[in-house]
Amino acid sequence: MSGNVTSLFRSTAAHSPSMAALARESGEAAGAGPVDFCIPCNPYFPTPAMFDEMAGRLRDIITYYPSSADTITAELCSLLQLPPQCVAMGNGSTELITWIDHLLVRESLAVPVPTFGRWTDQPMETGKRVDMFPLQEAGGFALDLARYGEFVRARGTRAVVVCNPNNPDGGYLHKQALVQFMDAMADRDLVVVDESFLEFADAEAEPSVVQEAMLRPNVVVLRSLGKNFGLHGIRFGYLVANPALAGRVRAMLPRWNLNSFAEYVVFMLRDHGPEYARSLHQVRRDRLEMAAQLSALPGLTVYPSQGNFLFVRLPVGAEGTAVRDRMLTEHRVLVRECGNKIGSSSRFLRLVVRPQGDVRRLVSGLEQVLYGAGRDAAVPGPATGTGYSSGTAAVDRLMYETNGSGMRAITAQTAGAGAPGLAAAPSPGTGIGTGVPLPAAVPGPQPVPYPGPVPVPHPAPAPQPAPAPVPAPAAAAAYPPPFGPTPPGVPARGGLTAAQVRGTDGLESVPATGWPNAAGMGRAG
Repeated sequence: MSGNVTSLFRSTAAHSPSMAALARESGEAAGAGPVDFCIPCNPYFPTPAMFDEMAGRLRDIITYYPSSADTITAELCSLLQLPPQCVAMGNGSTELITWIDHLLVRESLAVPVPTFGRWTDQPMETGKRVDMFPLQEAGGFALDLARYGEFVRARGTRAVVVCNPNNPDGGYLHKQALVQFMDAMADRDLVVVDESFLEFADAEAEPSVVQEAMLRPNVVVLRSLGKNFGLHGIRFGYLVANPALAGRVRAMLPRWNLNSFAEYVVFMLRDHGPEYARSLHQVRRDRLEMAAQLSALPGLTVYPSQGNFLFVRLPVGAEGTAVRDRMLTEHRVLVRECGNKIGSSSRFLRLVVRPQGDVRRLVSGLEQVLYGAGRDAAVPGPATGTGYSSGTAAVDRLMYETNGSGMRAITAQTAGAGAPGLAAAPSPGTGIGTGVPLPAAVPGPQPVPYPGPVPVPHPAPAPQPAPAPVPAPAAAAAYPPPFGPTPPGVPARGGLTAAQVRGTDGLESVPATGWPNAAGMGRAG
């Protein structure tokens, strides 16, 4: 039975198998599964009382149609104090990523790696060129926005993605730096800021750039609800942009793309703001404690994180798939091995922040799997069953073969060299696509173990000049043709002035309700 369960991971190309698939394969009863350090979910929300309330309404929830997406979106916007014209809700953030790719990404997209797999996989599946900017292990996987911007311009990439915090490493970018980057990319077709895990950050009081996104003609902010509300199975998320961009996505979504569970949760949130804020505070405290305990394990490196997960590098000699399989079969603990993430390798695990009782079980299991009877040195993992796992060399090869070429290089490899109309993938180190080499490794010290549970400072935000009004869109002729690069300096879509977003011309802000707004959601209470 254990062999069948672990085989599910090797048959899943880019993501972990679902908990339902694991339960079916293991034959376990509902609720009897392993301790889950894999799925990045808030363990403190909804509260038990909220679950009881939903259970009591289960028959009605699953029997009847939900309200329209417009009705559910209006309620969410009322909570978050956002204009509904600037919001589109989807059946999970991955649905919105799909529509962003289809509607707003025309030829190429840049994304730092490692990151959430759909940002690389989705555009490649639709034939776009994906320019992957490697985050350097020597720099703690930190994203250097200045070098990333240089990379985008050297490639001529038209759409840009930044995940803040990033998945799987939890790296965080301060709001002021991100707003400056957005403005530096004003001549690109699109800038996407994926804030799916931002609710768990505590580096700033108001870390989100949703307000700034509404003022700019080419910026989309993506937000997840399932992760921070602890309800991945409901599948709901939303994006924020100026009405022109948000409206394009909203117009393509089915009228009933949100289910009745999503509606019920959104409408019950108004009465549970304090519980939600407390849940986020507890996750942040648990993150510090968990990082400190993991850092005490010999040879284990823990990277600083602002998400509800920690990225860890295993000791030399330990192999991630073997560690994952043994943790599951011997200790009933499920961890996320990251060998199938582009830009990562099987030496890395992503571990979700959980309550301290679960963390003690995790640490105890890792001690036995990694060190056996002693704790002085890591022992090599078994050299079996690592079929799909990508080591660093394999990841580097994939990036060199696809960077700047998208699906064309992969198709050329499949069809054979010399396939008509398809350029063969260049050799490593020769420059890719545009002839520009990948950036060299950032010099710097190796990451030090995560510090102990000390308070995280909250620096005062730097003063920002008032955003200049964005000129109204010119005549249709000023926009680029349907195909081909967008000329430099020409935004992809017209924007709004600050006055329009803040309440005039029909874009009325919703009065405050006591629930924290989108810029600092979860900070109050």
